Amino acid sequence: MPGEKKIKNETNIQPLLDIMARLRDPEKGCPWDLQQDFSTIAPYTIEEAYEVADAIQHGDMSELKDELGDLLFQVAFHAQMAREQEAFSFADVVDHVCKKMTFRHPHVFASEETGEVLEAETVTGIWEQQKEKEKQGRVNGSLLDGVPRGMAELQRAVKLQKKASKVGFDWGAPEPVLDKFEEEMEEMREAMRSGIFDEMEDELGDLLFVLANLARQLKIDPAKALRRANAKFELRFRAIEEAAGSREKLHLMELDEMEDLWRQAKLRFRGELEHE
Repeated sequence: MPGEKKIKNETNIQPLLDIMARLRDPEKGCPWDLQQDFSTIAPYTIEEAYEVADAIQHGDMSELKDELGDLLFQVAFHAQMAREQEAFSFADVVDHVCKKMTFRHPHVFASEETGEVLEAETVTGIWEQQKEKEKQGRVNGSLLDGVPRGMAELQRAVKLQKKASKVGFDWGAPEPVLDKFEEEMEEMREAMRSGIFDEMEDELGDLLFVLANLARQLKIDPAKALRRANAKFELRFRAIEEAAGSREKLHLMELDEMEDLWRQAKLRFRGELEHE
């Protein structure tokens, strides 16, 4: 049909791997790419993952395609550096993840003949059981092993809490977490009265950790919740800037005036982001 969007079905990854190898060629490669190692590229990998999440939040499929490509390039970059060290290749990465996903989904691959259909909660339980089986035979360590230190701290807090909850170290409901939050708020006030920076930083960390726990209890992704809050703030503050007309006029405004414009923006955009 005329104008119909064509979606490519080929899955050949080799052209990307060839480009990556060319960029890292010791004689003819890119000087910047050749200077990089795993530690210098890691921040870009994290950044690209966030840009994927941002494209998803905006619902922009063209942008999502672009950002997924950038993220895939990061995987190719790491795989190429590993190949140079004779540690592993991109093919090894693909092979490993295929085996892992097959092993973690016995309800899909082992039950194809029976056609058994499981509920989502049951599937989650199977996933966790299979992950634990993978760890059998490894050197005994902490339950908290395997939580990446380079992970975004808010998400890492949730991950640590989930690990501890496996042995019952958990409140199990949101209400006790709110009680703990109020307790931590009082400690935050005491730290602020003391004026000691280290104490304030410590107590603020405790507050954030409790909020991450509350999000976990409510089955809310705290990073997504914060992204929505950031988006609302940006939308409303831009409306204040627009109403002011210029940065100079904005600087001359009293806080009460800006608060009034903020409330107007909140009413104006109600529902545009709050319920997306």
